[in-house]
Amino acid sequence: MLHLRLITPADRTDDVVRLIENTVGATHLVVLPGVARNPSGDVVQCDVAREAGDELIGALRQLDLDQAGSIAVEKIDLSLSERADKAKEEAPGEGADAVLWEHLADATHEESTLSITYVAFITLATMIAACGVVLDNAILIVGAMAVGPEFGPLAGICTAVVQRAPRLALRSLIALLVGFAVAMAVTVGFSLFMDAVGLFTEARLEGDRPNTGFIYAPDWFSFVVAVLAGAAGTLSLTSAKSGALVGVAISVTTVPAAANAAVALIYDDAKQTWLSTGQLLLNLLGIVLAGTLTLLAQKWFWSTQRRQRRQT
Repeated sequence: MLHLRLITPADRTDDVVRLIENTVGATHLVVLPGVARNPSGDVVQCDVAREAGDELIGALRQLDLDQAGSIAVEKIDLSLSERADKAKEEAPGEGADAVLWEHLADATHEESTLSITYVAFITLATMIAACGVVLDNAILIVGAMAVGPEFGPLAGICTAVVQRAPRLALRSLIALLVGFAVAMAVTVGFSLFMDAVGLFTEARLEGDRPNTGFIYAPDWFSFVVAVLAGAAGTLSLTSAKSGALVGVAISVTTVPAAANAAVALIYDDAKQTWLSTGQLLLNLLGIVLAGTLTLLAQKWFWSTQRRQRRQT
């Protein structure tokens, strides 16, 4: 269940209340006239089943409530109420499958913003991965994958394509490109330092690497895994089961490929540099393609559900 707290201008409160009363899956309606001060107006609260939440929020925005008042949404962890149980039963579909497009847009906006923290995380992840490729240490590679924050901008690009939001697309693309560019540049400097103190050597990079050789060996399996990971990651963002995102982060070779390219660059190994870059681009393409198709499929599914409900 979701809890909505609305601030409504007094002249729109009746329309808002009527909308909530006519929404299947909404319950626990509370109206507090004249209590809001900034902005001034009435406060309306209600609970709504997650699977009915997106439609209700969209209808509230059509009333320009986000401009003239306020729409705040919170997730309810526990609700002991027969009315709430009945609301969830009446709402179409399953709550775990429901997509809250406004929440997705807001989350991807935050995750795809180029910030110092984002650049720091992707840079640290790339340096960890650099140590992993030189030492041929799979544990370090997995750790670098888990630290890397690059799925946020990738999800932002997918959301922007489906929602036709060019600003979000541009912001996400800038965060992705600048983040990787800075991370690889810093990793080049880091690798030069490690080479100078004798911790990185060309022999280690060029030697037999059974645990990390796949990083600079792009093939169809790389693309297939990226597609599957992109679909899983997108589902984890849009559904109530967001814990799967960590598993997605450690299944795609993006940050390790960037690290391998950076290390190979200081030893003038053009082959590994280009193959690692190809692995990086192949994974990014697969994730964006799968994420976009997953969102389009979810959008079609829920629009079909709504049409069928209106016809019955």
